[in-house]
Amino acid sequence: MGDPHARKSTAITRLRSQLRKKRESLADQFEFKMYMAFQFKDEKKKPALFEMAEVVPVMTNNYEESILKGVKEEAYSYESSRELLERDVVQLHSPRWQSMRKDVIGCTTEMDFFLWPRNDIEKIECLLFSRWKGEDDSAYKPIQAEFEFAHQDYEKLLMRLLARKDKNGLIINNPTQSMFLFIDRQHFETPKNKAIVFKLSSVCLYLPQDQLTRWGPGRMDEVMHPYLET
Repeated sequence: MGDPHARKSTAITRLRSQLRKKRESLADQFEFKMYMAFQFKDEKKKPALFEMAEVVPVMTNNYEESILKGVKEEAYSYESSRELLERDVVQLHSPRWQSMRKDVIGCTTEMDFFLWPRNDIEKIECLLFSRWKGEDDSAYKPIQAEFEFAHQDYEKLLMRLLARKDKNGLIINNPTQSMFLFIDRQHFETPKNKAIVFKLSSVCLYLPQDQLTRWGPGRMDEVMHPYLET
């Protein structure tokens, strides 16, 4: 059967060679599943869990052409070229989701989650899973990367947005810059007062390309089980 690590290394090397020719990214060779959980301060309260309807990968900081040119001109070593590849970052965009609540009829909607003002959320967490395209019989595996946004961090950033006049396209990110939230600002007016409300309209995860094949143990259903317990 051969060494599995050697097989994986050979497969990725072959893929990267093909992708450079096609001007595609390594991320295009995967299918992704993403979940977003809103964890509440009240530990007795179940997380609000959503499955993303679609996950669109987009490469940023793409150095594929530079790598090809450097290899051709023998400007740097294999180690240097690998470092360039590992600097590539994959953006995983998702603007639509579906609630995982059993008492809610499942339907896909645009993101429109009331984020502020409220004080019951502890953190926002995303869980990412992937598998190779074409391997429909294979299970999705958890990617070993952390995507979390604590309430004190995003509330502090939302406070800064209060002075902004923009209504749409506002963006905030967690301290590790692995999660970016797209925010809509809305005004509500009642006979007695006026209020500004921030709602989540889209999410984008940032993942270094070299972590695309860094899978953790367990299957997707096993990882998600604690979030789905009744």
